[in-house]
Amino acid sequence: MGSIERALQLKEELDSLRPISAAQELKIMQKFRLDWNYHSNNLEGNSLTYGETKALILFGLTAQGKPLKDHLEIEGHNEAIEWVLDIVKGEYPLAEAFIREIHSLLLKKSYTVTAITAEGLPTTKRVEIGKYKSQPNHVLTSTGEIFRFASPEETPAMMGELIDWYRNKINGTNINPILIAAEFHYRFIRIHPFDDGNGRTARILMNFILMQFHFPPVIIKTDEKNKYFFALRQADSGIIEAFVNYIADNLSNSLEIMIRGAKGESIEEPDDLDKELTILEARLNKGNQEVEKTVELIHDLYDQSIVPFFYKLIGGFEKFNRFYLRTDYFVKIDNISFQNLDHALPTIGNSISPDTVSFGIHYHYNNFINSGVGSFGYNSHFDIFLHKNSYIIVDLNKTKKLEKTYNDQLTQEEINTLVNEELKRHKDFIEQKMKNA
Repeated sequence: MGSIERALQLKEELDSLRPISAAQELKIMQKFRLDWNYHSNNLEGNSLTYGETKALILFGLTAQGKPLKDHLEIEGHNEAIEWVLDIVKGEYPLAEAFIREIHSLLLKKSYTVTAITAEGLPTTKRVEIGKYKSQPNHVLTSTGEIFRFASPEETPAMMGELIDWYRNKINGTNINPILIAAEFHYRFIRIHPFDDGNGRTARILMNFILMQFHFPPVIIKTDEKNKYFFALRQADSGIIEAFVNYIADNLSNSLEIMIRGAKGESIEEPDDLDKELTILEARLNKGNQEVEKTVELIHDLYDQSIVPFFYKLIGGFEKFNRFYLRTDYFVKIDNISFQNLDHALPTIGNSISPDTVSFGIHYHYNNFINSGVGSFGYNSHFDIFLHKNSYIIVDLNKTKKLEKTYNDQLTQEEINTLVNEELKRHKDFIEQKMKNA
């Protein structure tokens, strides 16, 4: 099966699983957003690691010893992605003004960079946000040749032609969004309309096109950098099919992740180096060494264990909603409660401090719907208490379900066991009520 055909087949499978619950889709899209921010910037030389990128986006934590410019790049890129994720839900047209707005969000403010003249001599130039280039932005290749993009004088007309090409494609018959998105990316790169940020802008625009047709975004990973640029060079030599197939293969990876998420399966990727190093570090820290609670460890625990645990719980709890007239729930940090999971989790994450001692989730079922069995309710509670060297998970009856050290995250198996035991307890409760009736 060809690359495009495989991606389209996976898209059909994904569509058959829709609608995806809002909570699960939010979790999937957060992964895509974090991966997209890290890899797209790292491809362009940003020095922040995946973990540092994640800490900056989710918690506003800066990395010591890393340039301010690298932090600003991540923040600007994340703002651009969030804006695109918001407007893609409507019918926002892809136009030149839209492209310039993305560039403005991406780069945040103007700055000066080194460059080369048309003759190949070194110089400097001012990068103006949201404005097409005013000087040539040719690049020097590894062979010493100058690779020339559109000139500043040619750029406005060529960008207008690119938008016309795009509109003709999407308004035509037998539309193939993968072909359109990949070729748009390549055509944009060949123009290189801005003084800086063209690669990141191209990838955002490509994904905007794909997401308009309900595909997930394509993530070009750092370890794929050579393959990515080689595919672009093949397109430069007239073999654009190689680049299209490369994009389609990476789109298939994103589709597979989204399909797993839609099925409620793990969306973590085992080849993620940062995650492997985190696991390695945790293994090294195990043994007799005790790790005391710190705000960084609480953040890690919250993001890697508690948030997935809460999402899994809510997904399970909601299966019983059909049996009750009314349900409500809240999640909390210490004594502060929030009623909407999707809105609460970022707020709770930003509220974590060294003094944080607990997280909790409480789900209440009111008025059993079958009056012949009786009128009753049911409560499901879990609290996570943070002690000096360990965290403890307890249920409604304050029964200790699990205790672990801070360098030992919850596994997917442990999360599944905790959730399934609670769901079985609820089912048994209803069956007992039916027997008594």
